[in-house]
Amino acid sequence: MSNDKKTGLPFIYQFFSGAIAGVSEILVMYPLDVVKTRVQLQVGKGQSGEAYTGMLDCFRKIIKNEGVSTLYRGITAPIMMEAPKRATKFAANDEWGKFYRGLFGVEKMNQQLSVLTGATAGATESFVVVPFELVKIRLQDRNNASMYKGPLDCAIKIVRSEGVLALYNGLEATLWRHITWNAGYFGVIFKVRALMPKAETPTGQTVNDLIAGTIGGTAGTILNTPFDVVKSRIQNTARVEGVARKYNWAFSSIATVAKEEGPAALYKGFVPKVLRLGPGGGILLVVFTACMDFFRSIQ
Repeated sequence: MSNDKKTGLPFIYQFFSGAIAGVSEILVMYPLDVVKTRVQLQVGKGQSGEAYTGMLDCFRKIIKNEGVSTLYRGITAPIMMEAPKRATKFAANDEWGKFYRGLFGVEKMNQQLSVLTGATAGATESFVVVPFELVKIRLQDRNNASMYKGPLDCAIKIVRSEGVLALYNGLEATLWRHITWNAGYFGVIFKVRALMPKAETPTGQTVNDLIAGTIGGTAGTILNTPFDVVKSRIQNTARVEGVARKYNWAFSSIATVAKEEGPAALYKGFVPKVLRLGPGGGILLVVFTACMDFFRSIQ
């Protein structure tokens, strides 16, 4: 990461470290993402009997009605996405950090630059992830269970019925989601690391990274959940010629959800999301740092 003085490896090492970190995180935390999406797609209180009353109720009903394997439905798309996504996140954060330090004539990262660098890295990351996110959302929706055989079939059917550009539905909402999460994540990590006592051992460094990454992931989740809710709604709404889409742009969709369902609806799925991205942010940072340290050791 750009605030780590040890970082000086070529881009390819940053890329692979980010990729390994991303895949590690998603293998551990993916069921929470499925639950989060199901809760976010539920409009209002849902239909009686089928509605989810919370995270645990959603877990229970998915396992009871659809089987345990459903908790990993659609994982192929994010696995395929995770390597370039997380690699782009960390590599872009490092590269943008170098750019901004040169632009502003600053030798070391500070709090403001960490937030700016994270936000720019998030925007960069968004362009990589949108098609994968859209396919994942469509596959995770229980109403689409019989429509798609898998990620490739889903992508082909979207292109055939809605056009190639439909793969980038929700780009604007995704930009806001990733800008806010990355700004919070990297900005808070910088501050937490500065406040924590310096680790004297590799184990101590791992603990510090896990704590900093978890707090950063939680902060990013608090900031970006409203954008994540409307992104899920936008990407799960098929384009139909001549029909106006209820959810289209991020801020108008936020206003619609708040008006029709109340402001609290903008934090639907927050509990499984923060349980995933809080500890998940710690896992990302620990694995990324460990991989970078390994690559330095073999240089």
